[in-house]
Amino acid sequence: MGLIHLALFATLDLVGQAPGGPEEDPDGFPFGGWQAPLIDDEAGAQIAASYEGTDALLLGRRTYDIFAAHWPHQDDAFGDLFNAVPKYVASRGTPDLSWAGSTQLGPDLPAAVREVRDRHEHVKVVGSLDLVQTLLREGLADRLDLWLHPVLLGVGKKVFDGGVVPAGTTLLAPPATTGKGVVHLHYGITGGVPATGDMTR
Repeated sequence: MGLIHLALFATLDLVGQAPGGPEEDPDGFPFGGWQAPLIDDEAGAQIAASYEGTDALLLGRRTYDIFAAHWPHQDDAFGDLFNAVPKYVASRGTPDLSWAGSTQLGPDLPAAVREVRDRHEHVKVVGSLDLVQTLLREGLADRLDLWLHPVLLGVGKKVFDGGVVPAGTTLLAPPATTGKGVVHLHYGITGGVPATGDMTR
């Protein structure tokens, strides 16, 4: 069985909506592209390293449409990877699957995701916040790469918004920072019930 990795970009108040540009989510969200001023070479290197070994992408419909319009036309390391690996799309609609290697998952999403996890070693989920909530709720997320950015927005869809169930985690690498204040956290999601205690003892 492989691992499902969540790759999430968030503000300090854990907003993860439309980090890449205003066109990602133009309806009612005023801060599309909030991540761009905070990306530097250090963050880029961290993100690139986190994709080592990725052999499939698992994407929600909106993220898939954005990626499919962009990455087939890019001649760089990310473009080479994204264009080469299988892409699995979680959608209740009828997405255009003309991007090579794309497959729509069936209506039983948890079962379909389990099949994908059995088929691949390292499945990367990028953005796709609605899908992320389902994966967390179903216990189908194994790793978490979370980049926290030094900005507060106060509005927008949160990265952990309605899907989280109690679970333990383990830190897989020391936190890494960039000169612009971005913090990369890398956790394994271990499941189970988090431990509690009494600090007065």
